[in-house]
Amino acid sequence: MTTHTKHLSITGLVAATHTPFHADGSLNLSIVEKQAAHLSSKGVSYAFIGGTTGESSSLMLEERRSLAVRWMEVTRGSKLKVIVHVGANCLADARNLAAQAQQLGAVAISAVAPSYFKPGSVARLTDCVADIAAAAPELPLYYYEIPLLTGINLPPSEFLAQAADRIPNLAGIKFTSSNLMEYQLCRAFRDGAFDIPFGFDEMMLGALALGATGAVGSSFNFAAPIYLRVMKAFAAGDLKSAREEQFRSVQLIQVLASRGYMGAAKATMKMLGVDVGPARLPNGNLDTAQQTALRADLEQLGFFEWVAKP
Repeated sequence: MTTHTKHLSITGLVAATHTPFHADGSLNLSIVEKQAAHLSSKGVSYAFIGGTTGESSSLMLEERRSLAVRWMEVTRGSKLKVIVHVGANCLADARNLAAQAQQLGAVAISAVAPSYFKPGSVARLTDCVADIAAAAPELPLYYYEIPLLTGINLPPSEFLAQAADRIPNLAGIKFTSSNLMEYQLCRAFRDGAFDIPFGFDEMMLGALALGATGAVGSSFNFAAPIYLRVMKAFAAGDLKSAREEQFRSVQLIQVLASRGYMGAAKATMKMLGVDVGPARLPNGNLDTAQQTALRADLEQLGFFEWVAKP
């Protein structure tokens, strides 16, 4: 059995960060410092950069490389750790980003499999992830399971079974799926040898009940205090409070999703003083009237009070 050269056990919150753009849609790396400071002030432990929330599939390779450089510069010497998402439809790009993340000193990498041409079997999925992992052998790698967006519907527990002995630096799975049966199978594999951080913010309490210790989410950028309270209440056995906080998350995400999640989430960041700019096409953005209506809805919910409380 392979001994895992690099293991990581993620606890607490990993914010899947937005990629900041200027009004014209070009990269605005000057905002990264403010993003990092905001996350640190809200009790977030890790930044997951260049992922789905980071609009990675809408970024050029050079932009993704520049983004990684900037995040590593800004967080050097701070408590905030950086996980770089390196997955791409082109495996050569993914290897390039993985090698760069190792060179820059990221704490880990994560990768979705190619999803335009999809791996048609667990064996081929394993080939893809192994190819990326080999480019950064010193870094823990998390396979990024997000079937809703990749359309790859292969059981992640079967991926673990095939990849465990083949990929020495496989740390686990970033599990962004509502399939809690599979989640349990992944967590139980080899008595919990792999780290399975959970990725559906609005279902986090369900995953905590099944043993989750860490979570990766986009709404942690602007609502981390809600989720820290979910975790704290759950740990204390106060399920009533945990459910109340989790339902706040559900209401918040419902409001954002009804307006187009990416554009609404970026607008919410601006309301909190961190202007990450617009989303790139094919994602949409909110016009001024829609932003005003969103703010009114968030105020009515009590959102600004929810995130101001520790």
